[in-house]
Amino acid sequence: MSERRATVLHVDLDAFFVSMELLRRPELRGLPVVVAGGLGNRGVVSTASYEARRFGVRSAIPVSQARRLCPAAIFLETDFAYYSLASKAFHAILRDFTPVVEPAGADEAYLDVAGSEALFGSPETIAQAIRRRVRAEIGINASVGVSINKLVSKVASDAGKPDGLVVVPAGAEAAFLAPRPIRDLPMVGKKTADVLSGLGIHTIGDIARTPESALVARFGSHGAELRARALGIFDAPVLAGRGEAKSISRETTFDVDEPDGDRLRAVLRGQAERVATDLARHGKAGRTVTLKLRFPPFETISRSVTTGVAVELAGDLHAAAVTLFDRAWAEHDRRPVRLLGVGVSNLQERARQLRLGETLEADRLQDAVAELRDRFGDAAVRRGAEIRPQE
Repeated sequence: MSERRATVLHVDLDAFFVSMELLRRPELRGLPVVVAGGLGNRGVVSTASYEARRFGVRSAIPVSQARRLCPAAIFLETDFAYYSLASKAFHAILRDFTPVVEPAGADEAYLDVAGSEALFGSPETIAQAIRRRVRAEIGINASVGVSINKLVSKVASDAGKPDGLVVVPAGAEAAFLAPRPIRDLPMVGKKTADVLSGLGIHTIGDIARTPESALVARFGSHGAELRARALGIFDAPVLAGRGEAKSISRETTFDVDEPDGDRLRAVLRGQAERVATDLARHGKAGRTVTLKLRFPPFETISRSVTTGVAVELAGDLHAAAVTLFDRAWAEHDRRPVRLLGVGVSNLQERARQLRLGETLEADRLQDAVAELRDRFGDAAVRRGAEIRPQE
């Protein structure tokens, strides 16, 4: 087996939306600032400054909760058009160092610089150069993690925040991860962390020291993956560019396990609309629709159906997903759901013909909704049943 080297970088812009806002509002530096999609009580936090995070404000919590946690915070509305310019500049900087760049969002990406060392120096030297260019050309800070794989590099960049660089030499992955809290390990959410804590497991090293058989007995096949990750073992390569999509999906993890079937079906509808938008952007349609369900603490199932005609419209995707959901949910005693997702695979070029009596109104509506979400974020247009009423 060839010896692996620490050539994988994870580059993450620090508090991206807030950092961009501070560029044009420098008087807010040092204050608790929260950027949110919607400033009403039903809005959701997108990013919080580190000053706000000290009060417990974090992404994905309701604005109402953020206001309670930090009454002195300054709340700003998201401005995606403004952020997207910086995002494009950021990814262009990364591609100047290597073509092997895998975007992981507007503000983060993975790179494998193994083929770039002759031109730009060691991975650590490249990481420092990227950080300098981001600061000089965009005006904000980036944190970077360097290791042999994406998993450890992601944890390392998080450990370096804000404005840091953490290098984990090859062979030191397990030792680096061991003292860190279990929530720092990707794939460990709150519910899984609660179960692990109940078993006396509090650090990533505790997971690594737990016999695999015990973890499998508690979490099923995910237990083996959990232990491997705790040891720093992760084999997924860095994929250059976005590549040719093999599948397109969306999923939602609920803060509280969701028991309401009507709301679950509504969430599926919203996911189907977003998948349909992504299909349109890729010029694709798909013949296989897959439903993903997770029950607490980590029991995950999937159900698929392959249609005779490729689907691309939200209504068709939703109909197939709801049929799969109703059957699978009933088979599992309609238990509360922790995670729900829908995806499309078996993709092909879209070439839809109108059915007898069909008009393009559904396409136009889908395009209008997609444009609003592009401009103002996913939360700009949601179905009422997707939103849980405030207690």
